[in-house]
Amino acid sequence: MIKHELLAPAGNMECLKQAVFNGADAIYIGCKNFGARKFASNFTNDEVVEAIKLCHLYGVKLYATMNTLVKDSEVDAFLTQIEFLHRNGIDAVLIQDFGMLCLVRKIYPNLEVHASTQANTSSKDTAQLFHSLGVKRVVFSRELSLEEINSIDVPIETEVFVHGALCICYSGCCLMSSQIGNRSGNRGECAGSCRLPYSLEHNGKTIISNKYLLSTKELNTSYNFKDLLASNINCFKIEGRMKSPEYVGFITRFYRNLIDNYESVDLKKENKKLKTLFNRGFTPGHLFNCTPRELMNNNSPNHIGLEIGKVIEIKNNKIKIKLTTPLNQEDGIRFLESNKGLIINYLYDKNMKLTNSANDICYIDNKIDLQKNDTVCKTIDYKMNQNLKSLPERKIPIIISVKAIVGTPLEIEVSDTTNVVSLIGNIVESAKNQPLTPERIKEQLQKTGQTPFKCENITIDSSPSIFIPIKELNELRRTALDKLQEKRENNKVKFIKNSINLPEINIKPSLGITATVFTEEQLLTCKEYKISRIYTSNKLLYEKYKDTIDIYYKLPRCIRDISKNLKDKNIVSDYFEFNKHHNIIGDYGLNIYNIYTAYFLYSLGIKSLTLSVELTEDEMLEFINKYKEKFNTYPNIEVLNYGLIENMIIKDNILNISEYDHNYELYDIKNRYFPVYYDGMNTHILNFKQKENLASKHLKDKVTLRYDFYKENSLEISKILNSK
Repeated sequence: MIKHELLAPAGNMECLKQAVFNGADAIYIGCKNFGARKFASNFTNDEVVEAIKLCHLYGVKLYATMNTLVKDSEVDAFLTQIEFLHRNGIDAVLIQDFGMLCLVRKIYPNLEVHASTQANTSSKDTAQLFHSLGVKRVVFSRELSLEEINSIDVPIETEVFVHGALCICYSGCCLMSSQIGNRSGNRGECAGSCRLPYSLEHNGKTIISNKYLLSTKELNTSYNFKDLLASNINCFKIEGRMKSPEYVGFITRFYRNLIDNYESVDLKKENKKLKTLFNRGFTPGHLFNCTPRELMNNNSPNHIGLEIGKVIEIKNNKIKIKLTTPLNQEDGIRFLESNKGLIINYLYDKNMKLTNSANDICYIDNKIDLQKNDTVCKTIDYKMNQNLKSLPERKIPIIISVKAIVGTPLEIEVSDTTNVVSLIGNIVESAKNQPLTPERIKEQLQKTGQTPFKCENITIDSSPSIFIPIKELNELRRTALDKLQEKRENNKVKFIKNSINLPEINIKPSLGITATVFTEEQLLTCKEYKISRIYTSNKLLYEKYKDTIDIYYKLPRCIRDISKNLKDKNIVSDYFEFNKHHNIIGDYGLNIYNIYTAYFLYSLGIKSLTLSVELTEDEMLEFINKYKEKFNTYPNIEVLNYGLIENMIIKDNILNISEYDHNYELYDIKNRYFPVYYDGMNTHILNFKQKENLASKHLKDKVTLRYDFYKENSLEISKILNSK
C-alpha cells in the first residue's frame, strides 16, 4: 500500500514549527525571492538553514518554492539561490519556469526538482515530459478529477492539493492581476482580482449585478478523504503560506489524523472548529467533480466563519442574539448578510450582566448597522486559538545498547534505526560495595529530558557486578544524544554542480505577421493581407481551410490527452514532448520569460514561440539580444502587437452563459468591461482593453508581429492591418 506524504505550508518560522510538531511529513516554504507568495513573511537564508536543521531533526522534509517566472536579468540570482539551498540540504525545489527547471536539472543533478502546480500538469503527455527531464514529482492541476489522476500511469511521483484556497484560473496561471493592476500572479504578486465584485452583462443588459462571480470556496476534501487514501497519489498538499500559525497547526493535525486514523476522526466536530479558523464555504473541488454552483461562493470572498445564531432584536444600543453555539469574550463574529464583523469586547448575558461566556441569549454593544434576523457567524474562537498556540510534543524514538564488561571500556550505542552513534567510555571496574544494576543503568539512560528523543528500548550486556560512575553515564548519554541530533540535522544529499555547455540549435528566425481569428470573415480578410500564419480555435474553420491556407489549430488549454487532439499544425499553451510532432507553435501561455525557456523548447522541437505578454518592450529586446549573444543566432519569436489578452481560462461554464456567444461581458466597480465566452469546455475572460501597437521599429525588425482578433469585422481588421 502506498505511503501518502502530508505536505504542510509555512509562511514563517512559527508556522513551520506548528507544521513540524503537528505531524507534517514535509513542509514547503518560500525564500525572500522567487516564491509565488511575495507578500508572505517568507524565510531569510539564515532562517532557511535553521528550518532545514529543525525539519531534518524530526525526520521532516523541507521543500523550497522557487516557482515564479524568471526574467533574463534574474537568472544568475535565481541559480545562486538554488545553489545555496542545495548546499544547505534542502530536500527539493518546486519550479514553474520551464527554462529554470531544465537548467537546474542539468547543473545540479542531485537536487530533487518538483514541477509546481503553475507548470500546469493536467495530462499524461505533460507528466511524461517532466519525467523524461528527470523531474521527481509533479503537482497536478487543481482542475483534474481523482479519476483522471488515477488514469495517468506515468512513473513519476504525484502531488495534489487537498485543502485551502483555490485559484479559479487553471493552475493559477492567471494574467488578470498583471493586466489590470500591474501585479503579476506569475511573479508572486497576485492582487486577488478573482476576489473582487463583478457584474455580468449580455447584449448591453446587466443580468447579474455586483456579485463575487470569480470567487471560489475553500477546498476541503475531508469528507471524501477515504477515496484519496485509496488512490495512488503520493503526496497530499495543504495550501496556506499566508495563513496563521494556529491555522497551520490545526489543519496539519487534522489531515495527519485523517491519514493515520481516518475511521476514528469525528469529521463534523473537526470541521466546525475548522470553520472558525478560515473558510469561504467549503467544496471538495474538481477532484470530486464539483459543479460550478458547488465550487463558487458568489456572496462573499472573505472568511465567513461558523454560523452560531441570529440577531433577534436591536434596541437601546444593544444587539440581542439567539445562540446555537457558545460565544465567549474576545471571540470574533461576522454578520453574514451585512458582511460586517467585530471582536467581542463586552458580552452580556440574558439579564444584561457582563459575562465571559454565553450559551443561549446574549447581548453585545451595537456598533454597526445591522438588521433583525442577520445571521451571526463566529470567525475567531479565542480560547481555541490560545490552545493552538502551544506546540504538541513530538519525540524521536531511539534505541540504546550498552556493553559493560569488567576490564574493558564501557560502550554505548544510540540509534534511531538510520543513524548510529557509538561512544567509548572508561574501563569498567568491579564493584567493591554496591554494584550498578542494569535497572539503574536503564534509569539513567532513559532520562532524555528536554531533548527531542524518547528512549523506546535499552539492551544491556554487562558483567554481574560492575561499577560505573553515574556522572560518566550521564555524560555519555548527553554526548551521544548531541551527536545523534547533529547527524540528523545535517542529513543531506551530496552536493554536485556540473559545468554545462548548451549546444547551438539550428533556429531559422522569420519575420512576418500572424493573426488569430474566430470567424470565416476574419480569416478571409487576413488571407487578403497575406498573413504569414493564421491561428484559430474554431475546429470547423481549421478543417475547411487547412489544405489551402497556412492555418494552425489552437489547441484548448488543459486537455487530458494532448496527442489525440493534435492536428497537422498546432499552436499550444501546454508542455509536452514536441519532438514527436511537427509544426508546433508556442502560444504566450507557455510563459516565455527568459532565453533558457526558449532554448529548451526549441531543443524539444517547437518551431516558433510567442513571448510572454507580461514582458515590456525593453525586456523583449533584452531577451533577443541575450539569446543572440548566448546561442549565436536570433530566436524565432512572435510578439502580441494587437488584441485582447486572455486573462483567465477557467474550467467549466462557471457563469452559466451560452456556448460561443461573444456578447457577454463582465464589468467591475471601475466600469472596466471584460469580454467573456464559453467554448464548451472552458470559460475565457479577456482583458478590458486592447494591447495595441506595442512594437517599436527596434522590435519590429527582429520579431513576427501577432494580431489577435475577437469581434472585429472585415472593415475593422483592414483598418488595423493598414496602420501597422
